[in-house]
Amino acid sequence: MARMAGRRLLAAVPVLLVVTFAVFAVAAASPFDPARVYAGGGAPGTGQDVLDQLRHNLGADRPFAARWWDWLTAALTGDLGVSTTLRQPVAQAIGERIGWSVLLCGTAFAAAVLVGTALGVLAARRRGGLLDRAVTSLAYVLEAAPPFWLGLLAVWFFALKTGALPAGGLTDTGSDTVTAGQVASHLVLPAAVLAVTQLPWFVLYVRQGVGDALDEDPVRGARARGLSERTVLLGHALRSGLLPVLTLIGSRVPELITGALLVETVFSWPGIASATVDAATGVDFPLLAALTVLATAAVLVGNLLSDLLYGLADPRVGFDG
Repeated sequence: MARMAGRRLLAAVPVLLVVTFAVFAVAAASPFDPARVYAGGGAPGTGQDVLDQLRHNLGADRPFAARWWDWLTAALTGDLGVSTTLRQPVAQAIGERIGWSVLLCGTAFAAAVLVGTALGVLAARRRGGLLDRAVTSLAYVLEAAPPFWLGLLAVWFFALKTGALPAGGLTDTGSDTVTAGQVASHLVLPAAVLAVTQLPWFVLYVRQGVGDALDEDPVRGARARGLSERTVLLGHALRSGLLPVLTLIGSRVPELITGALLVETVFSWPGIASATVDAATGVDFPLLAALTVLATAAVLVGNLLSDLLYGLADPRVGFDG
């Protein structure tokens, strides 16, 4: 296990290098002018000489390869640079926002796994029955629904129509302090919407895995020995049926990150979504590179974690790959 993890980490190094290089290349080809973005609302009336000086100060007039190399060598020493859009160090900008994004994603992912597993097991018990058809139909509908549409629908119903939950933000309007109660109430809607976007995959995977396990000989043998249906379902079929779900955990990380960006934008959640949008539109090279590395690392870690969990759950799987 340790050797496989080590090999994966070594393989991640060139991947991260290529990804960051591509970020600088794409940003350099972007039609957005970082000097005009930095100048703010006064950019239309700003003289060309001032814009040229701003580009020089920001390093935007240098080849993108040189900018990438300078950023990379500084990042290896812990210096991620200064964000031109947020006007603060990149490390500080990410540090202030990453915790809220992790809270949102972690809560939503845990809810999706738990609820999806429960619904998948219930649907697998009587495949073809009324409950199975209802659960799978709902899963397919939710799978096709865009996250931002679900978010707007949730805001309209739960915040505007019924007033049961706050529409967005982190704290109540006019509040200067952040309390656990306010964060919890404001977390419900965005976490629920993000969980719903991930829910269909776990429902369908668990339903298929548990349903197939119920037709296997070991499960039939357990029933023949007179074990209760609950013991057969939870002690035998569920354990075997959950193995494919472990590989799903890592593969859902990219869409979880993408969905989180959209959900954070809809609900004005103070995570990394706004910073990512600002970095992209403002051609903020240091911040854009750091956020891309962070997202890529999350995907690589998710894939490694799913492989490790699968290997631990099934002793027949080796760690040589």
